[in-house]
Amino acid sequence: MSHHSPRQSPRDPRSSHEPRPESGFDDRATSASIFTLATAFFIGGALTMLALGSARTARAQPAGPADGAPLMRAPLQVVAPVDLQRYVGLWHEQARLPNRFQRKCTGPVTAEYALKPDGQIEVRNRCILSDGSFDESIGAARVVPVAGQPGAGRLQVRFAPEWLSWLPAVWGEYWILKLDRDYQVALVGTPNRRFLWVLSRAPKLDAAALQAELDYARTLGFDVDQVELSGAK
Repeated sequence: MSHHSPRQSPRDPRSSHEPRPESGFDDRATSASIFTLATAFFIGGALTMLALGSARTARAQPAGPADGAPLMRAPLQVVAPVDLQRYVGLWHEQARLPNRFQRKCTGPVTAEYALKPDGQIEVRNRCILSDGSFDESIGAARVVPVAGQPGAGRLQVRFAPEWLSWLPAVWGEYWILKLDRDYQVALVGTPNRRFLWVLSRAPKLDAAALQAELDYARTLGFDVDQVELSGAK
């Protein structure tokens, strides 16, 4: 039996001069891979630099409302200066945003402030409960200095025991956002806009004056649609 070798296509004599790949190395495939890696590296580096540049730009810009957000979300400003000698005394609460520590208050609410010898202010809050009795909380307030605004109406209030006064967590913000020249009506809130009170010297503020305070609070970004009138439960 004869053996026949497989037929082979005739080779071009010129092909004998072409370099043969060694150990499976294909320089064309490798060049393409290097080009792909270089391109990916370049694009990745460019995207990284762009992201870092954007982050630096964002840090360099002053904080403010996001695009499309109302300008009323800008940081709140307090009244300055406030004469604490005139501000202390008895105030009647007219309206408030609901809060957990006044949820049992169904009748009139008052807040009385008195200057203490150490410069702090004694705070005495009282409200009428549903059974006709009253609930009273006694605390203290301190002035928080504001750079460039001497006498600014920015205070902090605590109702925790005095021995805990060193803890920052026991102090709540109390910002005087609006105050008439005669110290008869005050709008008080917190910088996060979660708490709001309308106070007046008179036990009952007329509806137009109260609405004016709430309208102003709305321009500051407070959700006045959730406000409840004091003693209206």
